[in-house]
Amino acid sequence: MRIEQRISQALKRLNNDKYILAIAVGQRATALSCGAAPIFEEDRLSLKYTDTALKEIACGALRIDGFEEK
Repeated sequence: MRIEQRISQALKRLNNDKYILAIAVGQRATALSCGAAPIFEEDRLSLKYTDTALKEIACGALRIDGFEEK
């Protein structure tokens, strides 16, 4: 999936709030770099931490408090 599509999906899950998305991706990327286990193991070596975090949010595997998909 292209990065633009993944960003679009993630924004839909967060009510199109790009600032919340940036904060969520940043916090998850930091957690991954500090040793947190990624949800999707198959992409662990080929993706950067920010790409992995964005994929987790876009796929709905990682939920952000206060945001429910409608």
